[in-house]
Amino acid sequence: MKRSLMALAASMAMAPDSWADSQFKLLVLAMPSKYHYEYIPIARDSLERLAKLHAFEFDWTNKTQSFDGDLSRYAAVVFMNTPGEELNPAQRQKFEAYMRAGGNAVVVHRAAITPPDNWPWYEKLVGRRVGVHPMLQTGVVTVADKGFPATYGLPERWIWSDEFYTTTNPYNIRINTVLGVDEASYDPRKIWPGQVSEPMGKDHPIAWHHQVEKGRVFVTTLGHNGEMYRDPQYLGHLMGGIYWAVTGKGAAPAPALR
Repeated sequence: MKRSLMALAASMAMAPDSWADSQFKLLVLAMPSKYHYEYIPIARDSLERLAKLHAFEFDWTNKTQSFDGDLSRYAAVVFMNTPGEELNPAQRQKFEAYMRAGGNAVVVHRAAITPPDNWPWYEKLVGRRVGVHPMLQTGVVTVADKGFPATYGLPERWIWSDEFYTTTNPYNIRINTVLGVDEASYDPRKIWPGQVSEPMGKDHPIAWHHQVEKGRVFVTTLGHNGEMYRDPQYLGHLMGGIYWAVTGKGAAPAPALR
């Protein structure tokens, strides 16, 4: 008996991490582009560590052919600095069907930018249209929703350096703002020669969530360069958005009206 117990203990000690039950699986599309490529190995490594910590799986790809397969096995599709415009017409139809069937999506930074009217459905999924934006600068990010998982662990005013996208709302989509940015903390007009960037004012969302079709969508416009994907607070922000998109859980209830 003693020998069998020792053997069992030894086998348990040698059990690989993969024996743990996976809670869900993601499809992550990350295609290199002119301004966004250095982040890829860093983001993938960080996501692998998050996956081990939180017991989930993901398929990481730089090929849109992944959208030709069965998307229903994924709890969410993550567009990691890669906009939906990369999908061909058939793949777009499959992704729309996935969302209509209750699929979920996470849109990160560059993935929120798509040519106007190229794919209106995707623009509506993002919830805002991104135009020109000021240069990367250090500014103050503000928490708009303390009860949303993507803000847990963030201070109310967070020093962060990024491209603070300016957006418009041509389709009148209602979003729930998660993070904003204090335009007094940076220069919203600082941009490259020949371009013009105007401030948005007090209402300047930079992360949000909403419902699309039968699914949940989380959008963060933060995450321009590779080092950001090593930052614990940013990764906590991203993980909180993924967790909510996949499960719909974790958000604190709104206070009762009086």
